[in-house]
Amino acid sequence: METRKGSAWNHAEGTGRKAMTGSTAGRERKATAGRPNRWMRTTVAGLAVVAIAALAGCGAAGTTSGEGEGAVRVTTTIGQITDIVDHIGGEHVEVAGIMPPGVDPHLYKATQGDIAKFEDADIIFYNGLHLEGKMTEVFEEMAERKPTIAVGESVDPASLIVVSETDGAKEYDPHIWFDVSLWMKAAETVRDELSKLDPDNAAAYAANAEAYLAELEELHAYARERIAAIPEGQRVLVTAHDAFGYFGQAYGIEVRGLQGISTASEAGSKDVTDLRDFLVERKIKAVFVETSVSNRSIKAVIEGAKKLGHDIEEGGTLYSDAMGEEGTPEGTYVGMVRHNVDTIVNALQ
Repeated sequence: METRKGSAWNHAEGTGRKAMTGSTAGRERKATAGRPNRWMRTTVAGLAVVAIAALAGCGAAGTTSGEGEGAVRVTTTIGQITDIVDHIGGEHVEVAGIMPPGVDPHLYKATQGDIAKFEDADIIFYNGLHLEGKMTEVFEEMAERKPTIAVGESVDPASLIVVSETDGAKEYDPHIWFDVSLWMKAAETVRDELSKLDPDNAAAYAANAEAYLAELEELHAYARERIAAIPEGQRVLVTAHDAFGYFGQAYGIEVRGLQGISTASEAGSKDVTDLRDFLVERKIKAVFVETSVSNRSIKAVIEGAKKLGHDIEEGGTLYSDAMGEEGTPEGTYVGMVRHNVDTIVNALQ
């Protein structure tokens, strides 16, 4: 994997294709107009729908700031990235996020409406590190025509959690937003790429980023202070899938997930039994469900522990791979993290 921080290179799921600037992408679009390519051949059946979706804007998961003419058109995947672009881009961007609240990005497949948004965008931001694993080919195709940036792959690999390694190729935990200090790197990448694409408004992007990064610094300190208030013996976070590894590493709490890093496969009976026995042995008093993951298996763990004489509470609902509804505090990145921290502390103290 080639990683060039601060460059216009795309890091789409293990590729190292050079992303084009806005002007170059525009020339490419003109040069390829009317000429079939591999992308078009694979989507012939849906071209009419895509065209309608592009014109009507149907199926939008979220369109926020920058409605004015001349705004940079940005398409994003997860809400956490949409929130970054909204804060840093301000009035100079028009941002469309394709994934609504409650959606699991591990399983998400791009719709024809999403493809229309990607086609219409001047720049695309996604997490990378295989979070949006079913959209890899989409990002590869888009990267040939416009800046397509995996913000997670701007983070120093030394700071990432390795979940597997085969023949020297490492797979990393993609849930970097749970360490606020790492998510600040993602925000810096958005600032730099917007400034590169739209240098006339670089000063505004820099000022907006400075204010947002200061807010994230405060959030990082808040999380550390609050988690430290939990008695050390009860400082164990048990969730439906292993999305909170960076959170545990950053804020000093042991993390156990019923499923692995991805939700693509169901938890097995042994996973349930092993977690049940761990909770009983450690006398953990609460486990947590997630908004984007089924709670069926976690409930099986709770029932299993109860049969062994250990009562476990459902400590509350956490936001993991998706944020809350638009217009709520949890519909912002800062509000989501604060909600999670407060829910965990209130249940485990």
